[in-house]
Amino acid sequence: MMNNKSIIALMLVTLLTGCARQSATTGEQETNTATKGALGGAVIGAIAGAATGKKNAAVFGALGGAAIGGGIGYYFDQQEAALRDELLNSGVQVKRVGENELQLIMAQGIGFATGSYELSGSIFQTLNGVAKILNEYPKSSLRIIGHTDSVGSSESNLTLSERRAESVGEYLIRQNVKSGRLSTTGYGERRPIATNDTAAGRAANRRVEINIIAN
Repeated sequence: MMNNKSIIALMLVTLLTGCARQSATTGEQETNTATKGALGGAVIGAIAGAATGKKNAAVFGALGGAAIGGGIGYYFDQQEAALRDELLNSGVQVKRVGENELQLIMAQGIGFATGSYELSGSIFQTLNGVAKILNEYPKSSLRIIGHTDSVGSSESNLTLSERRAESVGEYLIRQNVKSGRLSTTGYGERRPIATNDTAAGRAANRRVEINIIAN
């Protein structure tokens, strides 16, 4: 008869071998996010269960943790795919940050004039698409971060970046994204993604990023 450790080890091997996928870029096998979440949840659940000292608690903890972790990973896999489809050719970059966080980088697609926190009308359709997916996947929190170019003082740019983040947040709220999911902040000119020596670089730095985080 297998002991707790053997059962847990077998479960982890099964997760790894059964839920691998082939990378579209390398052709090699890779573990998807849902599986990674399940593995992490299984380990944490097993530790928590074992700490209780009860018979088979580690096994049940591993099973419960795997279910929770895999569910979160699957949820974010689906949300990521939906955002990529919705924002295709919009100029918005969708990045995966860790297992349970997504980042939308609206650089040249967001359209802020120098010194302004007013949203350009050209971005409304894109933000409508973002709001649509956020409303379809409500089990996440949003951290909206504003940035500026280096024109002007660092103090005024910090305030400007905060207002840019607030502008995006307010627009999303008007599209029925719950205000309780949102937080906003600004970093001014401190985190450029391009040179501030050219007009194109400064335009890229006038941006807002939306981090989508698992609750």
